[in-house]
Amino acid sequence: MRKLLALLFCCFVSPAFAQLTIEITQGVDNPTRIAVVPMGWGGSSPLPEDVSEIVSADLQRSGQFDPVPRTSMLSFPTKPEDVFYRDWRAMGAEYLLVSSAEQRGGRYFVRYDVFDVLAQRKVISAGKVDGSPEQLRDIAHHISDKVYEKITGIRGAFSTQVLYVEAFQHEQKADNFRLMLADADGARSRLLLESDQPLLSPTWSPDGREIAYVSFETTRPAIFMQNLATGQREQLTNFTGLNGAPAFSPDGDKLAMVLSKDGNPEIYTLDLRTRQFTRVTNHYAIDTEPSWTADGEGVVFTSNRGGKPQIYKVTLASGRVERLTFDGEYNARGRVSKDGKTLVMVHQRQGVFHIAAQDLTTGTLRILTETNLDESPTIAPNGAMLLYATRFGGKGILAAVSLDAGTKYRLPSKQGDVREPAWSPFFN
Repeated sequence: MRKLLALLFCCFVSPAFAQLTIEITQGVDNPTRIAVVPMGWGGSSPLPEDVSEIVSADLQRSGQFDPVPRTSMLSFPTKPEDVFYRDWRAMGAEYLLVSSAEQRGGRYFVRYDVFDVLAQRKVISAGKVDGSPEQLRDIAHHISDKVYEKITGIRGAFSTQVLYVEAFQHEQKADNFRLMLADADGARSRLLLESDQPLLSPTWSPDGREIAYVSFETTRPAIFMQNLATGQREQLTNFTGLNGAPAFSPDGDKLAMVLSKDGNPEIYTLDLRTRQFTRVTNHYAIDTEPSWTADGEGVVFTSNRGGKPQIYKVTLASGRVERLTFDGEYNARGRVSKDGKTLVMVHQRQGVFHIAAQDLTTGTLRILTETNLDESPTIAPNGAMLLYATRFGGKGILAAVSLDAGTKYRLPSKQGDVREPAWSPFFN
C-alpha cells in the first residue's frame, strides 16, 4: 500500500528520532589552540543548553581548532576585566573566548569577547546576541561562526542545516523512509516527511525557504517542492518514466531535473514562475544528475555519451556541451563550489568509489576520502567542508571531509541507514 504516513512542520522536534552524533576522525596538523571558558551565568538553575560546550564542539569539528579542556583551565573568567593572559599562555592557548548570559523577560542575553592571548588584545569586543530558551543552540552556533570567521578569514557555517534521508525497517514490516532536517552538527533532528515509499535527492532553494525532493508516493517517481515554514507541498512533475534529481538554480527561479518523458533520460529546466519546461540536452546517451554552475549560466551533469559515466557541462545560452572530467573511467554526481573553482564528484579508482575534488582551472584531481562506496557529495556554503554518504560498521552513515582532505568526521545515526545529504545555504 502506497501512502504518505506523516507530514510535519520543520519546527516540530521529536525526541523519538535519534539525532546524528559527531565522531571526529582527523584534524589538521597544528590546529589553533583556543580556550572556550564556561559561560558566566547567575541563574538559580542551569542554562537549558551548555552554550560554551557547543561552541567548543563546533570549533573542534572544523578541524582548525584544538580547544583547551575545561579540566586544564587555571581560571574561569566571564568578563574582560577577569582575564589574566599569563594563565592562558601557560597552557598554550592562542585565543580565549569568555562570555556571560543573563535572562530578562523570558529571553537570554549573551555577551562574548575573544582575545588574542599572544598579542594580549581583544579581537572581538562585546559581541552581543539574544534569543529565547529554544534558541540557545542558535546563539552558540552564531558565536562559533563569528569566532571562526575572525580567526580563519572564512565565513563560519555552524548555523546552517542539513537534509538527509533515513531508511529503516520495522519488525516484520516493509522499509520506511524519513526525510529529516537537522543542525549542521546533527543536533535537533526533526521529521519533515515519512513514507513507506522511497524518498530521494533532497535539495535546497538558495534562500533556504524551500526544498525539493523525489517521492514515489504516487506509484512512480515525482518531484515535490515544500515550504519549510508552512509545510505546504506541491507536486511539480507527473510524467511517465523518470522524474528525478531536482536542483535549484543559484537565483532560485528555475529547477533543473532529469525527465524521460520523451523516451530517453535528458536534462530539463522548469521555470518556477511560469511552470514552463525547457529541454536542455538532446542525446541518445543517458544524461542525469544535474547541478548548476556557480554563475547559473550552465548545468553540470553526468552522461555516458563517451562510453563511461563522466561529467559534462552545458552552457544554457548556446547549448554547447563540454566534457569536464577525464581522469578515471567513472566520474559522477558533480557539484560545483560556490566560488566556481572546484568540482566535487564521486570518482571510481581501482574499483572503489571515493569522493574527489577537481580544480576547474588546472584539471588537477584530489582524492578526498579513503572509505569505499562513497556517494552523494554536498558542499558547505562556505566551501570549507563537504558531506557525503558512505558505509561504516555495516550501516549507511554521513561523513564529512574538508576540501583539502585535512579534516574528517563521521555523523552516524543510532537507528536506520542515513543517505542523500544536502547542506543548506547560509540563511542570512
